[in-house]
Amino acid sequence: MRIYMDVCSFNRPFDDQSQLRIRLEAEAKLRIQEEIRSRKIEVVWSYVLDYENAKNPYQERKVRISGWRDYAKIEVQESADLLATAGKLHEEGFPKIDSLHIACAIAAECEYFITTDDRILRCKNRVTAITIADPILFVKECEL
Repeated sequence: MRIYMDVCSFNRPFDDQSQLRIRLEAEAKLRIQEEIRSRKIEVVWSYVLDYENAKNPYQERKVRISGWRDYAKIEVQESADLLATAGKLHEEGFPKIDSLHIACAIAAECEYFITTDDRILRCKNRVTAITIADPILFVKECEL
């Protein structure tokens, strides 16, 4: 199985764990990490992840998140087709950076796009080319 995780999902374990939702999403994300490390799940990396992660003001988080690039068998680079897909997603109401992330996942033929971003999750039904899920739903659906 091939997945794409956006920066907010990579950051979830670093967030304030006092809220139940955040703590549960962090636990689910850590479970997904275990599956990636054991090569049961294939994670995709992209130039958009590099760009967004480079803007992270927390150096330790930035380094730890960029380390996941080493597990990726596929690294998506910008292309005309990808930009066209992102443009269509943006027209559907997704913010530009999120449109690029989702387009990268589609270009890499991922089965799931995993996010903790409420804006994306609210619009997930507008995308038919990939399943968009939060980490909890992904773990539940895949019975991890």
